[in-house]
Amino acid sequence: MSVRLDEPPVVVNLGVGVHGTSRPRDVFRLPDLWQFHLYGYDGELDAGGHRHRIRPGHVSLVPPGERITYHYRGRSEHLYVHLRLAETGAARTVPVMQDAGADTPVLTTLLRQAIAVAATEPAMAVAAVWTALWHTARLSDATGPHAAVSAAIAHIESNLAGPLSVAEVAVAAGVSHNHLTRLFRAEKGTTVVAHIRERRLHRARHLLRESTLPIAAVAAAVGIPDLQAFNKVCRRVWGASPRAVRAGR
Repeated sequence: MSVRLDEPPVVVNLGVGVHGTSRPRDVFRLPDLWQFHLYGYDGELDAGGHRHRIRPGHVSLVPPGERITYHYRGRSEHLYVHLRLAETGAARTVPVMQDAGADTPVLTTLLRQAIAVAATEPAMAVAAVWTALWHTARLSDATGPHAAVSAAIAHIESNLAGPLSVAEVAVAAGVSHNHLTRLFRAEKGTTVVAHIRERRLHRARHLLRESTLPIAAVAAAVGIPDLQAFNKVCRRVWGASPRAVRAGR
């Protein structure tokens, strides 16, 4: 199933759903709206000819027009959003049902916040739902075949200002030094060290061009606190000093 999240969703309805108190089964079909649910119960969901297991912390995203059947085991509560998604932009493949795992508290907070402010601050509610959708779309990144590379890249992006070693990045990605090196080469066509260097310089160029930070502060912000070393790297890669890069030369 493909979703496009480059633009914020149009949130039509959201709230807390309570089911299973009077009957063990419900059938839903929303012709024009996506159904986004975060579950707090055990049950099953039939959608697209497949039965999906529901457990607390599971999240589902069902496209418009899909007939879905819920099977309950007593009182069943979930958070729900009915929404429209953009039809243009980059497509991401998202399973109908996923286990949010460690992201469950984040999704719960975002959706409950959206429900709480929807009546008074609808734009804030949309922002929270949009963020929750992005978290959901990225869940497979943490469990798929390239999860280690995704985890490594996320760690690098979050820690560019400090010292970074391949061994440290490998620990954050949950794999060995050698295995991460092989995965990086296969997926990115480069080494971990080269990727770190490229990301440092990309951020440095942005800060030089788009901020008024002193050059020494820029160097420190990208993990090269030695100003002389920073100058040498800039001249080697860009053929210009940081001051010249800032001036647009």
